[in-house]
Amino acid sequence: MSPPTAIIAEDEKALRDELRQRLSELWPELLVIGEAGTGIEALQLLEKHAPDLMFLDIQMPGMTGLEIAHQAQGRCHIVFVTAYDAYAVAAFETGALDYVLKPLERARLRLAVDRVRQRLGSTPQNLEGLLRELIRNAEPRKYLRWINASVGHLMQLITVDEVVYFQADAKYTRVVIATCEALIRKPLNELRNELDPSVFWQVHRSTIVNANAIAGVSRDMFGHINLKLKGREEKLNVSESHAHLFRQM
Repeated sequence: MSPPTAIIAEDEKALRDELRQRLSELWPELLVIGEAGTGIEALQLLEKHAPDLMFLDIQMPGMTGLEIAHQAQGRCHIVFVTAYDAYAVAAFETGALDYVLKPLERARLRLAVDRVRQRLGSTPQNLEGLLRELIRNAEPRKYLRWINASVGHLMQLITVDEVVYFQADAKYTRVVIATCEALIRKPLNELRNELDPSVFWQVHRSTIVNANAIAGVSRDMFGHINLKLKGREEKLNVSESHAHLFRQM
């Protein structure tokens, strides 16, 4: 009999690593066949590997764990990984799935593992009603709305809607708008978690673009994707790991 398979979808690498390590101790037979840091990556892994089980963070860039669960229901068993008790309690009380709270607790994870192991022989349940209820009751996440940035020797208040793109610059992040550039003392990786992922897309390890500021998409002679921007002359390169965002364009 082949071992059970799982995918871990969690945007914090340290937590992914911890969860993988804890699972190897509590469930040595479980084979983790993929890890995702965004909702889009999680969906791709689901389609590629058809796992028996998914550990889903509820809040992820690109697509939420609830949206992924909607795609995965009936196809694999689901365990939510969440910092939000309201989600966890509602999901747990249905008996349809389980949850693990952040920060990870060994006892809670062991209970989740035991419950899922008992379910593996059965067909995953349809979660349509539960997911609809969770989405309806979900508290909207508050994303960054404005930034205090240095423009020369002056501080300027910039709304995130004005931003064309953000780019890593050593310990700083460049904030590029149509008319000028500014700097903030916050690394790009930290800033990414404060931006609305449906609007701000990471297109390169060092670049996050405002999707509303994209004027066009093209490919060079080598097949690399370049973005033309509204109000800016330069083009942005899209790395291969993020090219999937533009496959339909």
